Amino acid sequence: MRPAGRTVEQELARIAAGSHGIVTRAELLGAGVSEGAIKRRVSKGTLLTEYKGVYRVGHRAPSLEARYLAAVRACGDGALLCGRAAAYLYGILKRPVPPPEVVAHTERRIEGVKTRRCRHMDRRDATMLRGIPITTVPRTLVDIAAVLDIDELIRVCHEADVRYRTTPPQVEVVLVRRPRSPGAGKLRRVLWGDVQVSLSKLERGFLERLGEEKLPVPETNIVATERRVDCRWREHGVTVELISFRYRHTRYAWEQDHLRAREAYARGDAFREYTWADVFEDSRLMLTELRELLAPARPG
Repeated sequence: MRPAGRTVEQELARIAAGSHGIVTRAELLGAGVSEGAIKRRVSKGTLLTEYKGVYRVGHRAPSLEARYLAAVRACGDGALLCGRAAAYLYGILKRPVPPPEVVAHTERRIEGVKTRRCRHMDRRDATMLRGIPITTVPRTLVDIAAVLDIDELIRVCHEADVRYRTTPPQVEVVLVRRPRSPGAGKLRRVLWGDVQVSLSKLERGFLERLGEEKLPVPETNIVATERRVDCRWREHGVTVELISFRYRHTRYAWEQDHLRAREAYARGDAFREYTWADVFEDSRLMLTELRELLAPARPG
């Protein structure tokens, strides 16, 4: 029932304020807004129909959050944004903007929304992001593994690590619960470093310098001890981290760098860090060090 003295517009504004302007018919009826009041506002355009029983308050173009939340609301209680749309909202998948993709308990057919059914969704795979019910980052990685090519999947996993501290064991927990997930094998190869990859211009430039000097090529972006490292030569016992300001300007990243160094020394590796300037501006000292570190062992 609508509180005494509060207008329909005030009630609409209250409900919409915390949900990116999205309201549902059930919410409005529960707040004491009558069927007639809803119909009148739909006809006048103050309530804009997004999906059956889901409305947007006002005339402004919908935000991405409003678009995705409306799709989730249209799929019923317990529905979650998932797949590419979830990865994009997390910021781990780049443009173009994916259409809404939603996982729900029951089969749904909604124009403009890619839906999938999961009768027994594990609540450990659900969270909230900017007010939108969404699959967790590890579950999102499992869901999109099959639809991304290997390079895209590598970059998405890297972004998940950088932005959300998502680790291979966290993703493995979801894979154990969902052993038949399409793309599971590919995702595991990426997570545990069984794929030779380079992620950034800095890394590609570093590998090019090695090639020009005819130095051995390392394994790249592999898990060594507990953490992923940029480059490692197992047979030479050498680990190299390539320092990018983009990924190293938080306290967490700074602490992870120190842990990588300590783990490298603990497993007996020589450890070096190189920057953009070392690779692209003056690589002489870097290459001198690497020639010595990667030189074949002398007999005797």
